[in-house]
Amino acid sequence: MIDKLEFFIVLARERHFGRAAEECGVTQPTLSASLKQLEEQLGVTLVQRGSRFQGLTPEGQRVLEWARRIVGDTRTMREEMKAARRGLSGHARIAVIPTATYMVTDLTVAFTKKHPAVTLSVTSCTSYQVLSRLENFEIDVGISYLENEPTGRVATIPLYAERYQLITSAGQQYADCDKVTWSEVATLPLCLLTPDMQNRRIINQHLTEAGATAKPTLESNSMIVLFSHIRTGKWASIMPVNLADTLGFGDDIKSIPIVEPDAHHVVGMIAAPREPHTPIVSALLHEARVFARTLSQR
Repeated sequence: MIDKLEFFIVLARERHFGRAAEECGVTQPTLSASLKQLEEQLGVTLVQRGSRFQGLTPEGQRVLEWARRIVGDTRTMREEMKAARRGLSGHARIAVIPTATYMVTDLTVAFTKKHPAVTLSVTSCTSYQVLSRLENFEIDVGISYLENEPTGRVATIPLYAERYQLITSAGQQYADCDKVTWSEVATLPLCLLTPDMQNRRIINQHLTEAGATAKPTLESNSMIVLFSHIRTGKWASIMPVNLADTLGFGDDIKSIPIVEPDAHHVVGMIAAPREPHTPIVSALLHEARVFARTLSQR
């Protein structure tokens, strides 16, 4: 039944029989037959069928909750038994919001030093996608904001507080100031992350509180794109203090603290609220706790 539940979870995520079958590595008839068998075993209809996928039935929604729990527990058991036989090995998947990508190397370097048999993949995505991928078993842990938006029922480990600076070119307005206000920043030609990014919603919030409105002339979901446009001298941006410090801008780029208010928002590691966690997730959470303690002592 576990395979059938896994197929069902993928179908609920993809909302398309063909894509779900491809994701599961089976033919569409095999997927359909497995789901039909699952419905017969449970005695309920799970999927609203027509010429195409039309959604889950109310019973299907409830079974999806159970399926995620059962599949998660089964995977945890398998991983724990594998670790007992061979030591910690396998592949860890981490999703990170763009403004936190600069610090993930501190975690991955320390983790791989302790667990060299574990390979890693790190992807950058929105805070909403972090939660969605965690729920659908597409990642093991995420690094995201722990406030402003509901993180749902997840295990959380606060890592650091994100504060904000104006990043602009030397010679531009406010470049020689010791500090700048949110309302002053709003008057500049800005390049910012796209509105689907939580960092952008946080910036919008603080600008609104200051009686201003964000009117960027360029938006991107890539921090690299924003950096490259700042260097032209035609745009400024609002970025986390730690990110700007890590990049080590030259003398041609200025970082000015933004005040009134001196805003901060907590970023941390999140994991599914399953107990026990898989050995890999447990090891990642442990490394996050060590990292947080190290930061607090700096």
